[in-house]
Amino acid sequence: MTVPSGRRERKKAATRQKIADTALRLFLERGYDAVGIRDVAAEADVAVTTLFSHFASKEALVFERDDDFEQRLTQAATGRAPDEPLIPALRREIQALVRHCTADSAAPIWRLIDESPALREYEESMRLRHAESLATAIAADPDLPQTTTACRTIARFVIDAYSLAREAADPEAAVDEIFRMIEAAWAVTCPTRSA
Repeated sequence: MTVPSGRRERKKAATRQKIADTALRLFLERGYDAVGIRDVAAEADVAVTTLFSHFASKEALVFERDDDFEQRLTQAATGRAPDEPLIPALRREIQALVRHCTADSAAPIWRLIDESPALREYEESMRLRHAESLATAIAADPDLPQTTTACRTIARFVIDAYSLAREAADPEAAVDEIFRMIEAAWAVTCPTRSA
């Protein structure tokens, strides 16, 4: 997450984090459906309007690092060195995200998500949005002359790699296996360039 520079930005970031931490604690203690927005706001000692100025929905409270995840993926595509191939850069970022999300401390959060249809639906819409952002970043690279369909397909594969690896018995091995397939697909669509 980007560290805010000004006092006001730091204060806003601290309030946002306090709300997210409070919500997650309450959801884990009582269950997602048993906790309302007003409960979270009261426990975090903020107004409901303040909560909504930081989070668009109750589901967004669980996925509070959603924007960071999306930015990290697009940055892996757009911020790589000029001679660095795309697919290995994306693989490294997915591997780091999978390591973070498969840590023992994340298990209760994933159980919470798996038990809630609303959270599963939100996660799916979030993944589609991330895939579209990543596809746009890939398509914008003039050194990667790909069709829109190829960019969208590779982006979806990358996003799905994260989800599939997170659920695998051996997440790191799953990332390796999935990215071998992604590299092969990319090589087919871009035969004149390496992965």
